[in-house]
Amino acid sequence: MNQHIAHIAIVVDDYDDAIRFYTGKLNFKLVEDTALSDTKRWVLLSPPGSGSCHLLIAKAANDEQKSRVGNQTGGRVFLFLYTDDFHRDYEAMTAKGVRFVRPPAKESYGTVAVFEDLYGNLWDLIEPAQGN
Repeated sequence: MNQHIAHIAIVVDDYDDAIRFYTGKLNFKLVEDTALSDTKRWVLLSPPGSGSCHLLIAKAANDEQKSRVGNQTGGRVFLFLYTDDFHRDYEAMTAKGVRFVRPPAKESYGTVAVFEDLYGNLWDLIEPAQGN
């Protein structure tokens, strides 16, 4: 059996604002942006060096979805952005205005800091320790 996660959906208020944040501040690549209707688009983003898993940007379409924007995981860290150079990426993201809500820490599993995306979803920026 061969399986993998292809896309992880994140609910947003605005496609273009989300694309600007992820490409401009996090250096993600816009993989696809296809109009499906007058109100719906298929938008895939990917961090540099990523494999086949993409972030699927989904515009909130109803009140329930709108209530989840920025809080898809009830205040827990939502996504984990692995890097091969924590300090390089931390400095670049900070310089671009990304808000870190927990400072860098050296843990047994690696160097990590928590940041918010444009809606308040929490992410870990993490460089795994050797062997992890």
